[in-house]
Amino acid sequence: MTLNQIKYAVEKGRSVHWANDGYSVIKDKHGQYLVIFERNQSAIGLTWQDGITLNGKESDFYIKGVI
Repeated sequence: MTLNQIKYAVEKGRSVHWANDGYSVIKDKHGQYLVIFERNQSAIGLTWQDGITLNGKESDFYIKGVI
């Protein structure tokens, strides 16, 4: 998934994950997109500080339940 596809899916309420179901992509109350590790709620930004480069490969992001 591209950055724009990820953001769009999150905005539409889809369950977006990175690498496995334990990592969810969310938009927080400040409008920041984050990757959350569900087990301990640790988080990293969806992108690097440039706001463009994903913290992970595009191919590793997916919408749960979509093949």
